[in-house]
Amino acid sequence: MQFPQSLGRTQLPLFDAFLAQPAVLFDEAPAPLPVDEPDTFSELTLRGAAGNRLHLLAPILRELSDNQDARWLTLIAPPDSLTLNWLRKIGLNRERILILQPRRGQTPLDLACEALRLGRSHTVVSWLQPLHAPARRLLAAAASEGNAQSLNISLT
Repeated sequence: MQFPQSLGRTQLPLFDAFLAQPAVLFDEAPAPLPVDEPDTFSELTLRGAAGNRLHLLAPILRELSDNQDARWLTLIAPPDSLTLNWLRKIGLNRERILILQPRRGQTPLDLACEALRLGRSHTVVSWLQPLHAPARRLLAAAASEGNAQSLNISLT
């Protein structure tokens, strides 16, 4: 269905004032990353209902599982909601994923650091809460040693 347009009407100049001004995105240059925070460690905080958090997490894990690096995507002590069935349903490459649980007497932080240090994983995803600065430094140092990435996901 088509609606006739009046040829005599002109479009409102909604963006003219914006386009006339020079593009300034920042008043000043963004602050550089702190030197003690290497780019081997990242943290993601997801809030809300469990189903919504999983919905947000799915594309991230899918992208990481399709990484061209021949090493593993390793999940350390994932929450119970991340079942094998859910991982299969969202389309993860299950042949490139390791799911590890800490052994008796081992913490998830220790296991994550060990997995990072070994270098057999391109990314190690952990669910450590709360994660304090010393633990962040441990993960970053282990990731640097293993030439890997550490991603901690905080679910609140």
